[in-house]
Amino acid sequence: MPNALLASPTGPAPAGKARLFSPLLPLGLILGITLWRLAVAALVPVTQDEAYYFHWARALAWGYFDHPPGVALLGLGTRLEPGSAFAARLGAVLAGLLTLLILWRFYRACGLRRGDGLLLALVLAVGTLPGLIGGVITTPDTVLTLCWALALHEALAALRHDRRRWLTAGLATGLGLLGKYSMVLIGPVFLWAMLAADRRALATPWPYLGGLLALLVFSPNLIWNANNDWISLRFQFGHGFATDTGGFELPADSLPPAVGAFSYSPPDGGPDTPAERLASLAGFLGAQLAFWGLLLLPLAASLWRRGGPRRAIDTAARWFDQPARTLLVAAAVFPLALFSLLALKGDVEANWSATYLIGAVPLAAALLAPLGRRVLIAAAGNLMLVSLYALHAATASLPLPDASQRILRESYGYPALAAYATTLSAPVFADRYPFAAMLNFYAPELGVGQWPNIARPSEYSRWRLVAMPEMGALQATGFWLVAYKFAPPEIPGFRAVETRSLFQCRGQPLMVVAGGAPWEAAGCPDPIQGWRLYRYVADGVAEGGNSR
Repeated sequence: MPNALLASPTGPAPAGKARLFSPLLPLGLILGITLWRLAVAALVPVTQDEAYYFHWARALAWGYFDHPPGVALLGLGTRLEPGSAFAARLGAVLAGLLTLLILWRFYRACGLRRGDGLLLALVLAVGTLPGLIGGVITTPDTVLTLCWALALHEALAALRHDRRRWLTAGLATGLGLLGKYSMVLIGPVFLWAMLAADRRALATPWPYLGGLLALLVFSPNLIWNANNDWISLRFQFGHGFATDTGGFELPADSLPPAVGAFSYSPPDGGPDTPAERLASLAGFLGAQLAFWGLLLLPLAASLWRRGGPRRAIDTAARWFDQPARTLLVAAAVFPLALFSLLALKGDVEANWSATYLIGAVPLAAALLAPLGRRVLIAAAGNLMLVSLYALHAATASLPLPDASQRILRESYGYPALAAYATTLSAPVFADRYPFAAMLNFYAPELGVGQWPNIARPSEYSRWRLVAMPEMGALQATGFWLVAYKFAPPEIPGFRAVETRSLFQCRGQPLMVVAGGAPWEAAGCPDPIQGWRLYRYVADGVAEGGNSR
């Protein structure tokens, strides 16, 4: 594509054939990336957290232990065809499509109207790694990104000409809070933008009515939290801010207190020394840069050509009027600044601040306009790399290093494990929620619960997703426990009487070995998965199930 097509919005519009087809290019890009997402959604097996959220979709509520309910609605497709990754991900693909359509309108409203500056911004939006993955893998960030984009779109209209649009910005904010609590960060972004571009709005009722509307939309989850010991808000606050919120006790009424009380306190282990804090910050910022993938190359070249960050910022600022410029800068800077500070205190996951990309992309498009051809090549490179990784997730065929095998450890072999679990005569439990979620996704009839007090609690700990068998029935039948631990966990009132080792190698059937076999027994030099399966019987009951 000629660089003339990537002119600034104040430059000349493309002529001739380019002028005729240029307005269709953004729509073509959106449709093309949506088709690619549909293909990847069908190809890649579900990940552990996805399976967990898809189980929520079969037990809808106004809240869950880990998150508000928005992500559960995305997984309603799992009701169409249980065990189908494609059906389960249709909600995420639709949300990703809506996000891109909103960004198209938002970036146009920011000033990217002439030439292909708008197309370049959309290429950047879908060409980053979160942009490629976000419309396929189902997470709470899928809902957050959609609502964050919509809230910014409405806020820009409110800053420019219609303060009543703070109501719709508040509506989008409330919906975002039902997707992920970090949507609350849009509030300081709005305040920053108002103080800089429309201070008089603070003397009108509209921003405050918008805030009240956001609270009203969010109130069902607040009520749910109030009725459930504030578990979701407390868990996420403690997790996100590395703060001790006092721990939790989630009783299971059908079990004796020694077995059924699920206690939890946020783990310690954040950075302590100045060197550790700086290393934590560097790791977080490095992850934010890694989101751009190969797009970092034209970004670095553009900064070099323009003589450094300061002149680059001045150049980018000239593309936008004050409301758009202020809103974009606030949306890009505030999430990064906040989570950078938090990284100095504790472990911050890279995706927590990924919404900064929505504000950063138009600024980057202005910066990269002279290098449009390189941007397209870099974005195509990112697309190719993610496509290859998706193929690897489905086939385990690429010779990648062990550090790159997370997707396989999260997804590979679980259909075979679930099929094997259906052959067991006694109830099946898991020691941690990812195992329970994957087994329930591929074999919903199993009704696998998470046994208390072994690993981090989850929504399974509240026995809302699956019914906990009565203690008398468990004492009579015993049960199986799928575990990561290579020694049987101690469970009050029960003892382990049998151990089986299960291994999954590339392209081979599930290997089942009696006893606590080492990894070498897997039948391949580098097994992808290894599980232990323990059979428990009640104290005082013989191994065969009869009372001694």
